[in-house]
Amino acid sequence: MHIGIAFDLKSETKLEGRPDDWQEELDSPLTIQQLSDSITGLGHRVSLLGNGRRLVDLLLAPTDPVDMVFNIAEGTTTSRSREALVPAVCQMLQIPCTGSEPSTLGVALDKSWTKRIVRAAGVVVPAGMEIIPGEPAPTLLALREHNLHLFPLIVKPAWEGSSKGIRLRSLVYTLEQLTNALDDCHRQYGQPAMIEEFIDGDEVTVGLLGPNEPWFGAMRILPTRTGSPFIYSLEVKRNWKELVHYESPAQLAPEVLARLESQARKVWGELGLRDISRMDFRIRGGVPIFLEVNPLPGLDPVTGDLSILARGHGMAHADILKRVIVSCHSRQSP
Repeated sequence: MHIGIAFDLKSETKLEGRPDDWQEELDSPLTIQQLSDSITGLGHRVSLLGNGRRLVDLLLAPTDPVDMVFNIAEGTTTSRSREALVPAVCQMLQIPCTGSEPSTLGVALDKSWTKRIVRAAGVVVPAGMEIIPGEPAPTLLALREHNLHLFPLIVKPAWEGSSKGIRLRSLVYTLEQLTNALDDCHRQYGQPAMIEEFIDGDEVTVGLLGPNEPWFGAMRILPTRTGSPFIYSLEVKRNWKELVHYESPAQLAPEVLARLESQARKVWGELGLRDISRMDFRIRGGVPIFLEVNPLPGLDPVTGDLSILARGHGMAHADILKRVIVSCHSRQSP
C-alpha cells in the first residue's frame, strides 16, 4: 500500500509575535523520518506529504496516487478547526485518512465543548468555566456559581494541546493571579481561556487504539520532586527525564483501573473517536476525572507519551502504527 504522511514540520526560526511554545505540537525531521521508516518496515511505500498547498497538490497528482493518508498534522493556526483540515480534504477527495473524522477533531480540540458532551454522558469532569477575550475576570461570586469554591485554580487555553499555555504559573491562588493568568492567555493565544478546579491527585494518561477493542492501557505520571502541587506543565514536559517518572503499566487498584477503562471507552464512543487516541485523567479518591482527549497524539518513538505508555505494555512503535493502519483500512473494506 502507498501511504502518504501528513505532518507539520517545526521551523528553525522563531516567528515574531508567537508564544515560545507554538511549535510544541509540531514534529522534527527526525520524528518524521522515524515514522516513515517504521511504516516502510511494515511493508508499505511511503511519501511525505507535509501539509497545506503541498499536501493538496500531491494528493491531486494523477501519476502516483496514495492509497491512504497517515495523518499527524496539527495545523499551525490558532483556529479550533485546524486539526480537522487534513481529514476534511481527504474526505472531500475520498482518500482514506487515519484518525477521527473532521467533526470529531474540531470538537476534541475545544476543551469546553468536549467536557460538555462527555459530562452529559456521565463522565466525571472538573468544575470549570470559560472566559472569552475581552470579558472581565470573574468575581468570587461568579466562580462559586460555577462550583469553583476553593483556590488553587488552573488556567489554560481552550483550544490547545501538548500542554501549550499550561505553565507552572497557570496554577493560581488569588484573584489577582487569576486575572493576570487570564490576561496572559488571551493575549498570547487569542482564544477563550478555561478556569478549572485543580484536581490534586495522580496524573494518568490512557491509550486507545482501533479497530475493535480500543483500550490498551494506562500510564501514571509521577513527579520526582515533592513539596508542591504537581502540574504536568510545559516546563515539566521539556525536562521530563529529571522531573517525572513514567509508570507503565499504571500501578492502580483494580477497581480504579476498571473505572478508568469504563470512562475512557465512554469518551471514545461519545466523541466518535477512531483508530487512535490518548486521554488524560486525574484520580481523586479512587475516581477518574477526565481532563482532555488528544485524537492526534504525538508519535515520537522516544518522547511521545503514547510511545512511552506502549513500551511499558510491550508494544513497539511499529505496532502502534500497524494498529492504526489496520483500523483505518478496515473501514474501507466491503
